[in-house]
Formats: sequence, C-alpha cells, structure tokens
Amino acid sequence: MSASIHDTLRTVFGFHAFRPPQQEVIERVIGGEDVFLVMPTGGGKSLCYQVPALHRRGVAIVVSPLIALMKDQVDGLLANGVAAACLNSTLVPAEARSVFQRWDAGELDLLYVAPERLLMADFLERLAAVPLALFAIDEAHCISQWGHDFRPEYTQLGRLRELFPDVPLVAMTATADPETRRDILRQLGIQGAKVYVAGFDRPNITYNVLPKQKPFVQLEAFLRNRRDEAGIVYALSRKRVEEVAQRLRDAGFSARAYHAGLPDRERQQVQEAFRRDDLRIVVATVAFGMGIDKPNVRYVVHYDLPKSVESYYQETGRAGRDGLPSEALLLFGMGDVMTARSLIENSENPERVRIELQKLNAMVAYAEALTCRRRALLGYFGEQRDHECGNCDICNDPPERFDASEAVRKVLSCVYRVGERFGARHVIDVLRGSKGQRIAELRHDRLSTYGIGADLSGEEWDNIIRQLIHLGYLTQDFSRYGVLGLTPAARPVLKGEVAVLLGRPRSTARVEERSRSRSRGVKESRGGLFEVLRALRKRIADEAGVPPFVVFSDATLVEMAQARPRDERELLSITGVGQRKLARYGALFLDAIDDHRRRAEPGSDAGPPVD
Repeated sequence: MSASIHDTLRTVFGFHAFRPPQQEVIERVIGGEDVFLVMPTGGGKSLCYQVPALHRRGVAIVVSPLIALMKDQVDGLLANGVAAACLNSTLVPAEARSVFQRWDAGELDLLYVAPERLLMADFLERLAAVPLALFAIDEAHCISQWGHDFRPEYTQLGRLRELFPDVPLVAMTATADPETRRDILRQLGIQGAKVYVAGFDRPNITYNVLPKQKPFVQLEAFLRNRRDEAGIVYALSRKRVEEVAQRLRDAGFSARAYHAGLPDRERQQVQEAFRRDDLRIVVATVAFGMGIDKPNVRYVVHYDLPKSVESYYQETGRAGRDGLPSEALLLFGMGDVMTARSLIENSENPERVRIELQKLNAMVAYAEALTCRRRALLGYFGEQRDHECGNCDICNDPPERFDASEAVRKVLSCVYRVGERFGARHVIDVLRGSKGQRIAELRHDRLSTYGIGADLSGEEWDNIIRQLIHLGYLTQDFSRYGVLGLTPAARPVLKGEVAVLLGRPRSTARVEERSRSRSRGVKESRGGLFEVLRALRKRIADEAGVPPFVVFSDATLVEMAQARPRDERELLSITGVGQRKLARYGALFLDAIDDHRRRAEPGSDAGPPVD
C-alpha cells in the first residue's frame, strides 16, 4: 500500500514525501476507518482524503461549505488529471445532468457538495444506490457550537454515520481547541475515530501587533512595498470595509470591498478577480473567509480586532498557504474591544454570550502579550513550546525583561489557595486585598495570599497572569468561566527552583520598519527569473480560464527559479510538478528558464541579465 500511495503522491500531485501524519491518516482511511484531523491551513489536509479517494472503490463525497472553495479544489484536481466535479447552485441544468451522468457511469473519483444538497432526500437515495469511497467533511469546526463560526446546517451531518455505517468518514479543520474537538466528534457520531492533531504552527508567517493610532496611515505604510503582492485586510463592519477600500484605491492601490451586503454578482466578481491575480487587495468582513483557497496570499491585516483567537488563527492562516514567507499584522485598540463586546452582547442566547466574551478576552490577552506571539497562539490551542519563535514582533523587537519570580510565586500560590476554581479577576481581587462582598462570602480574605499583592495595580497583575498563561505556567478553561489552573511547570517555580523573567510594555516604533525590511529581503531573494515565470504562468492561466495557482504555486515557481532545471527529468523533481502538468506546461517553462539562462550568460547577445 505504501508504495502505491507514494506513487500517487509523486505522479499525480507532484510531491515527493508525505508530511506527518498524512501517510498514517491516508492508510487508515483506505482501510475503512474514521479519522478526525486537525492540521494548520496549508498543511496538506486535502491530500488526506484525495489520495484515499483514488485508492478506494466508488466516489468520494466531499462536503464543502462554499462554492468558491469547491471550484478551486476541483480546478486543481482536474489540472492534475483527477476526475472530480462539484454540484452547486452555479451549475445550469445541463451541467448538473452531465455531472450526474458521469457519476452514474462510475467516471468520478471525487464529488464536492454543500451540506444542504447532501442531506436532501433524493440525494441520499442516490448515495445509497452507488459505491461510496468515503465522506470528507471540510471546515468541520462549523459543526460545533463551540466553534467560532457556528453553522446550524452542518449539525445534521451526524446522520451520515447512521445512514452509511460502513463508509469511512474524514472530518478536517485547521482550528479546534479540545472542547471543540470533543463536540465535533459527538455531533458526527464518530467518538471512536482516531484523532490526529498535527500541530497549529505556521512557521512561515510573521506575527506583528501594533497599537492602533492612525490606522489608515499604518496600513498604507505596511502596504507601500507590497503593491504587487496579494493580501487581505479584515475589518469588523461593512461601513469600515467600504471606507478602507475606497481610501486604498484613492491612494493608488488595487483594492476592492467584499461583504455580505453586496450583490452576489459583485462579490463573485471580486473573488474571481482576486483568485486570478487581477486584484491585489480585498478589504473584507469575515464573510470573505473559508472560500479562500488562494495559496499566494502574502499578508493578512486585521484593521480591527477579531472576536476570538480561533477567528484570528483561521484568518491569518489564509496567508502563505504555499509555505513561502508571509505576514500577519494586527492593529489593536481598546475601542475595538468595546465594539466587539457590544456585538457579542446583542445575542439573546446567554450561554453563547458567555462563551464568546471569554474568547474575546483571550484575543485581547494575545494582542497585549509581551511574550512570543507564536508561543501565546499555540498555547491557546494546548500546544506548548519551550523556545521563542524568532519570527514575531516580540522576538524581533523584545521588550525589556525583569525578574518577576516573587510576583509569579504570589499569583501561582493564590490560584492554588482559591482551589483553582476562579478566574483572573477574582484572583487579582484576592491578591490586592479587595473588600468586596464576594471575597468575604467565600472567606477568601482569610487566605494567606489575601492582600500580598497590594503593591501592584490590577492592570499589572492582569499583565503578569496573561504572560504566565502564554508561557504555560497557568491554564485558562473557557468552558468553566475562564477558571485558572496550575500546570506541572508551576511546581518548580513555587518551590523557588526556577526564576521567571517577564516583559515590560515595549515601544513598537521599530516594528513597521522591520516589517518593510523583511518584505524587501523576500523580494530580492526571489530574483528576476521568478517574475518571468510568474508572468508566463499568468498568461497560461488566463488562456485556460483558471486562477494562476492552478497552473503552479508560487512555491513551485520559486523552486524552479532557484534550481533552473534543464530538462524534463530535472523539472519533474520540482515540488508540485506531476506527470500531467509536466506534459501540459513543461516545455513552456523549460523554454522560459533556458531563455533566461542564455540572457544571463556572459557574452550572450540576447541582452543584459534579468536578475
């Protein structure tokens, strides 16, 4: 089996090795087992059902939430020579009939559908009458009430396990904390599924947070050296989206607005122009989300604060899906916190309000962090790391550090003394010796830690607690009102065996310049041949009526520009070049590389070097 799936990986998809845990997941699914996979955006989730679909009898049914996402996946599979199709509302009757005819004839390997269509009675009858390879549920966090983007129609997908008990089911998401994972398994009825959490780290993304001062000026400065790169700017309201998009156009940027209030046709035009690299910047609400399968988004800017770390992680994850250096910039102001809070509190569901306010507080904690952004982000999802990332604003421009061991022991002791049953606000009240009624009722004014932190302000203690959460000394349980708990790492600190250094609030004056320098460095490293190949790719894509990334990804072009293959054998060794693409595009790209090489050789009369 291993040799066969490796052959498929290489010849069909153009990859030379599986990433952990792709091979194990694929082998389990081929063997008929259910799997739940949490893998970061761009990590290769799709291969975990696409490869099994080519090795199991029948058609693989892929449940996908958005039409654009289906189209991108199908375009990519067709370019690789895989028999794939989708059924959605954009198809005219004749096109839909053609898909059904191919399905009935056994000519399809994968069929993409929306959950609404999948659960129609006539569609379920058709499913029951044909061989099914597997069910794949993409963006599975939509199933969970704990997820950041609750979609009621997804919750009915649990019927699949009842109706088709022998068909393996693969559920996938890039974002799911432990509570969300448990809820997804329960909703789908696959509690016995093997769960794989492949990690949440996206090492190619640089995380930056700037205090929001003059946001449009800050945005324009960030974009100045990125005019020819694709990016997304997220804002909280439709009005803000349109305002920022207009101001960017006035400043000479290629930008359009996207939100749910626009006509369907206009939204489709914006998305299609962005996919085809005819539009550089989309300014959007979260309505512009899961439908983005574009791998060469080089940056994501949050003009306003997201409502949760899950949303932030999902949205920043739309940058750099191809693995090349990319950037996430968050402009953070306390006014955004109040706006987000008011939107959350508009809900009539008190339990939902409680959960979302806790998630908002965690997002604020991330934005205010003085510890490594990546450690804080990964820690939120339960993934601890014991070293700094070296690729965020905190690591690149570190805050002043101080020995906070004594203060840390005080707060850890207080969390322990209150029984690890209270949130940060109550712990701070005990530390500062609050005279509040709640403290007296619980008799916490008699604890040994009562009042021992009166020398620091509530804000200072709040900052310390947030850093301890990010560093892995404290946990925060959002399913229990943000209760703080001690981790095993806290024990040696309490015993005085380990010193803890924390950061003071820092100046962010150099962050923007470092960001601009990094952008310049990335461009210079790619060289002129990359731009030649990118222009060729755009011409081919336009003629074929597909987005450029369907031809080759930026990562593939960068590798070509660096390796400069001389023949088909060398070109086939480039990641992303499979047999089908070699046959369709190989000669064109080899000619472009050869022409560039001749121009660059000394003594050539073909003109000066391009690089």
